[in-house]
Amino acid sequence: MGGRITALKVQKRDRNRVNVYLDGRFAFGLAAIEAAHLRVGQFLSDEEIARLKERDLVERAVRRAMDLLSYRPRSEAEIRRRLREKGYDETTVAQALERLRRVGLVDDEAFARYWVENRFQFNPRGVVALRQELWQKGVERRIVEEVLAEYDEEAAAQRAAREAVRRLRRLDEATFRRRLGDYLRRRGFSFDLIRPLVERLTAEHASRRSLDESEG
Repeated sequence: MGGRITALKVQKRDRNRVNVYLDGRFAFGLAAIEAAHLRVGQFLSDEEIARLKERDLVERAVRRAMDLLSYRPRSEAEIRRRLREKGYDETTVAQALERLRRVGLVDDEAFARYWVENRFQFNPRGVVALRQELWQKGVERRIVEEVLAEYDEEAAAQRAAREAVRRLRRLDEATFRRRLGDYLRRRGFSFDLIRPLVERLTAEHASRRSLDESEG
């Protein structure tokens, strides 16, 4: 039932929301940005109230998505899934995602580039592994292939190998070779990259061990 606005009160627990009172009674809550268009004394019909509640639902979905994005960038599919898990219907999710796309907060190409760069810097992976990870995040194949086409897998393999060598330096030559190769394979690097890299690093490893033994 419609009614006349008798009060608009900012919520105590959330200063970004406003309680709307109709005919002296609490009727519903709204995001402050939506409540800013209302005034005391204004009459709201049932249809207007329904539209306000729909827009507020979208606003809450957007805020929920922004909370998720505050931790790290996310793919559109990730946000869609999380909003669904929170009980938002498909129409609300679609409208929230459209708003986020318009302001650049949801951009699967930017997300894919972030993901690949982050992996390169902190946990180098091969193209095979990165492709699988991005597919699991719901990024479409066209975007995945475009981003990975620019990826320097050889440099990533070298970074990963350097990290592994520090942990394997005390092993004998055969064990060093095997474990380094296994390590790089688990990270999705191609055989064509692994073979020469492992050969070179194993030779360096053997040389260092030989020098250490001669000095000892």
